[in-house]
Amino acid sequence: METYVDLYLSADGEKASEIQRRLKALGLKPGIGEHDFLYDWNKIVSPNEIIAFADRVQSELRGTGVILRFTTIR
Repeated sequence: METYVDLYLSADGEKASEIQRRLKALGLKPGIGEHDFLYDWNKIVSPNEIIAFADRVQSELRGTGVILRFTTIR
């Protein structure tokens, strides 16, 4: 399974390079094309695991002004 994370940045928020650094530290890979970042689970995961992952991303980016959009595919 893969989870894609799309970002909407605020001009008044954290720099894009800092957001990228934080997301890479969580194991996300920068993408080119339709989605900004990708997390490859390398297995089938439960909805609860996906929500826990989204919680971790939200916690890491709290206060940065970033709006997130998550999409998970099997």
